[in-house]
Amino acid sequence: MEVIPIANRKDVAKLAGVSEATVSRVFNQVGPIREETKTKVLEAAAQLNYYPNAIAQSFAKGKSNNIGVIVPYLPKVRIMSTHYFSELMSGIGAMLGEMGYGLLLLFQSPDEPKDYVQLFRSQKVDGLIILGSKNATGEVEALTRLHELQLPYCLINQTYTGHLFHSIDANHVQGSLEAVSTLIKQGIEQIIFLNGPLEYSNSSERLEGYCLALEQAGIVKNTDYIFQGNYSRKSGYKIAADIAPYLSTCKAIFAANDRMAIGLMQGLQDLGYRATVDYLLIGYDNSEMSRMTTPSLSTVNVPLFDMGQLAAKKILQLISQPTDTFINERLPVTFIERQSSRWGQSPSN
Repeated sequence: MEVIPIANRKDVAKLAGVSEATVSRVFNQVGPIREETKTKVLEAAAQLNYYPNAIAQSFAKGKSNNIGVIVPYLPKVRIMSTHYFSELMSGIGAMLGEMGYGLLLLFQSPDEPKDYVQLFRSQKVDGLIILGSKNATGEVEALTRLHELQLPYCLINQTYTGHLFHSIDANHVQGSLEAVSTLIKQGIEQIIFLNGPLEYSNSSERLEGYCLALEQAGIVKNTDYIFQGNYSRKSGYKIAADIAPYLSTCKAIFAANDRMAIGLMQGLQDLGYRATVDYLLIGYDNSEMSRMTTPSLSTVNVPLFDMGQLAAKKILQLISQPTDTFINERLPVTFIERQSSRWGQSPSN
């Protein structure tokens, strides 16, 4: 995709036939300016789709005291009822409430054109926290504009190779490495991995951790054992039929989130396979449902609430003290062992 160059103050000055200093005075509202000159500058800026870095200063004069939180809109999915989004939102809301800021929830369709800057330009928000971002058409370009203009924003649980976007994340490579290594230590070498879409960086990182665990144990990776769902319980249930034939040789499964793991467990049970009897299973995220399954689900705890809090804190710091410093923090994860990763009664019983 062709990336459209971002216009700068010099471009506006040239098109309007004025000096760069005049452009600055128009946008900063400094000193007397002829109405005709002001109109020429604003029309040139609109024609070039130019948003000045100084826009942040204008917001400081009249802040909305709202932080926008962008979440993906998925038809027929109650996204806020999921452990992942509810924990992140709780952490964000707790920090913003403590600091006297409001939270403006903004739903965005995956196919909707991305224009994060417009949310600032309309002065709806003083900062943006972006959830559910993925490596898709238009996303990198929209984030690049946001970053170039030095507007306060932060991604959660998504990074982009080759781009220095502000982000708060967790150590997913280490999390999946520890989970898979736990299974290998029990003498299991053939391990199935049920991953999410690779357009999410955390899926790529969990795959990296899975491969690293095999490599460290001297086990050759078999791509036939790698499956892909979409992080929903339904996708885990559906893929059970594809995984079941491998359970004669593969005695363990690692799923990239709890929802898929639980759906998979239910699907395999309907096909006559029992967790801890015919196979071992580990999920990821440490959702509430992981403690309620039978057997209880071993998983990897991701500090989602803390990630939300930290992202909100960083946004408020960017608003009060703009900086060129790149924000990239990763919080540690912890393996939680429960019944599903330990053998129960023997399959012969």
